[in-house]
Amino acid sequence: MAKPLVAIVGRPNVGKSMLFNRLVGQRLSIVEDTPGVTRDRLYAECEWGGRIFDLVDTGGIEPSSDSEILSFMRRQAEIAIENATVIVFVCDVKTGLTASDEDVGHMLLRSQKPVVLAVNKVDQVGRENPDIYEFYNLGLGDPIGVSAVHGHGTGDLLDACLSYFPEEEEEEEEEDVVKVAVIGKPNVGKSSLINRILGEERVIVSNVAGTTRDAVDSYFENEQGKFLFIDTAGMRRKSKVEERIEKFSVLRAVMAIERSDVCLIMIDATEGVTDQDTKVAGIAHEAGKACIIVVNKWDLVEKDGKTMDKMREEVRRDLAYMTYAPIVFISAMTGQRVPRLFELITYVWEQASLRITTGMLNSLLADATARVQPPSDKGRRLKVYYMTQTGIRPPHFICFCNDAKLFHFSYQRYLENQIRSTYGLEGTPIRMTIRQKGDQEG
Repeated sequence: MAKPLVAIVGRPNVGKSMLFNRLVGQRLSIVEDTPGVTRDRLYAECEWGGRIFDLVDTGGIEPSSDSEILSFMRRQAEIAIENATVIVFVCDVKTGLTASDEDVGHMLLRSQKPVVLAVNKVDQVGRENPDIYEFYNLGLGDPIGVSAVHGHGTGDLLDACLSYFPEEEEEEEEEDVVKVAVIGKPNVGKSSLINRILGEERVIVSNVAGTTRDAVDSYFENEQGKFLFIDTAGMRRKSKVEERIEKFSVLRAVMAIERSDVCLIMIDATEGVTDQDTKVAGIAHEAGKACIIVVNKWDLVEKDGKTMDKMREEVRRDLAYMTYAPIVFISAMTGQRVPRLFELITYVWEQASLRITTGMLNSLLADATARVQPPSDKGRRLKVYYMTQTGIRPPHFICFCNDAKLFHFSYQRYLENQIRSTYGLEGTPIRMTIRQKGDQEG
């Protein structure tokens, strides 16, 4: 049985995101005093009264707006409402009941979903603020006064939500879910890819660069396994990050990479690898994440028999530090080769999780040092005593030697290549630590 879903909705700038953060207990949602900051639906898991449920923060609903972005936000909020177990409708006691509140209220009544009415910014403790009484006019039951800033009333709010939850059933333990961050510069097709995979308008898709600001989680399951896709805000060059909100988004994308298992690095086939692409890929590489390079918009490229090979060579040249990452050419718009991604995601995840025994590593080390002699300096030769694996995701190896200064970077790279040629480790970076073993003489 799926977890209950609580959707937080309301017109812009009533404190939905701050309430979301208060209920979740961490600063997950971007909070800024600018209407329209939360654009996509943002999910988080919560616990209250012994029940675990999902909470979704939505973009503010502007019922009569002509703005393209605001109409997208309205559609996203509607999708959240359709999927919700309970809806928390947030109003603002300081502005009072507005015509927009009434429009949203009518929309919620038509949905026939349970609604809990939260009147935010009731910041004073003590006697009840009489201004909340006018919200009875919405016909949505008793308003609950809350303060997202201080936390007052949030317990009553959650108790009211729990009263609408279905009876809990015994659930099977959740198996491993592979977390996949979809990263890249703005307007490369990240949201389109996730929508293609999910078969629904889960993420706003628009040609306006910077539309996705929050990192958004989408669960998907098929015969290949269970996946959690994280759609991230496109990372721009720092010189273009003028709004404070955009800076939050870059930070959010970095955080999404950190909590992911696999990164899909999306590149626009019509532009090739740009400086920004190399920076985005570099963040994933430095974080030690399994990676797949996804060349999108392949349907828009004029091709001959050598186009794909030429593009592959260009990607390998421009992302020379990521030769381990497989490259796949797709079209999120037409769905071309999108199913192949699941097979690759599972494969690189398994490769990043591979453990190699110390015995097998030292057999490989003996062969490698016999084939190419370790370097020497001023008559003193490097001796590599043994190698062991200490971690996975990414695979981490420690080499013990007589003198770490003699362990030249090129020889370290040679040993990494020997490990890859024997055991694969495709799609994952390798970490290698050099340790000097005591003061043993070479």
